[in-house]
Amino acid sequence: MTITAGAPPAQGPRADHALGFVTGGVIGASLTAFVSGCVVGKASLIVGGLVLPAVTGLLFLLVTQPRRAREAAAVPRTALAVIESLEAVEGVASDVPTRFELSVAPDDDPAFRVEIRQSVNRVELADYRPRGIVVVEYPPDRPWKLRIVRRPTPEWEERAAGARVDSVPGPAMRSESPAGCAGCFLTLLGLLLGVAAVLLLFRADLFDRDEGRGGALPEPSVSSSSFATSMTSETGTVSLDPGRSMLDEGELRAAVESLTQGADRHGAFTLVAQERLLTVVFAPESLSGFDPRSLPYDRLPALVEEAGNGAGSRRSWQLTAENVTGSVTIRIVVTGDRGTRTLEADEHGKVLSRSGS
Repeated sequence: MTITAGAPPAQGPRADHALGFVTGGVIGASLTAFVSGCVVGKASLIVGGLVLPAVTGLLFLLVTQPRRAREAAAVPRTALAVIESLEAVEGVASDVPTRFELSVAPDDDPAFRVEIRQSVNRVELADYRPRGIVVVEYPPDRPWKLRIVRRPTPEWEERAAGARVDSVPGPAMRSESPAGCAGCFLTLLGLLLGVAAVLLLFRADLFDRDEGRGGALPEPSVSSSSFATSMTSETGTVSLDPGRSMLDEGELRAAVESLTQGADRHGAFTLVAQERLLTVVFAPESLSGFDPRSLPYDRLPALVEEAGNGAGSRRSWQLTAENVTGSVTIRIVVTGDRGTRTLEADEHGKVLSRSGS
């Protein structure tokens, strides 16, 4: 019996490429969310990184359920095929992975050429040879999923013994289509887009936390109901909420204590206070500075008021404490609608001089 060749069925890679793109995106987004959540301590990112793969897998199962049901219900077709070539991969196991290239000739459909990989028992490997006739089975809608039947029924075994199958020209379909450059590129693109999406959506939580001077990494901010504190290795700043002032009772003292408590940072070069902002420049361990907690805080609001005499309605003020000359000097500059006035006092709040224009 002679069976002639026809046109091979077609197989498209678009679904595999789309699946690779989505898989890459999910992997990139979930890993980035989980790692970023662990770094910044954000529980929603950690949970999202764990839940996203599970939700995606569940959706994939739901979407592909009808197709998988159809494939399971499809009755496999049996046909004869001729072995065009075979190549066994050496191994130590009893079943040897073998690449087969076959020309398949179904009874009612066009013949086609296919390449498969199938494990064959080392003892039975000698039964397969080029131009040998074998019985195969494959799903009718997926012929590239073809498999050689090791123990065919007597009827098909008898047909195979007396049949001759012509070779099918042209390229062979593969049971496992390689991803190729396009598939790898789309998977990588999906991964990068997933990473970028997480970083873009949560950029405020991930990047706005690192603020400092000179590239120094700031310590964690400490916040209260009235002010927020930020510290680096060299400076400390305190900013008050709107509606509050450093001249309010106890505010300036509390702001300074928030920068010095729990740390060996009592020595300071300079302290600068304004309406809602305090900045302290700390001295290195090798140098001594003044203790910013020792200033006469109960006297400072009155000194600012006294410095503004003659300046008219106060628009802004700045208090600077430093020990450039060896002793602490407090300098207060007040600007009003009539000009600027300056007052200097010692570390006890005693007025030393006044000037202004």
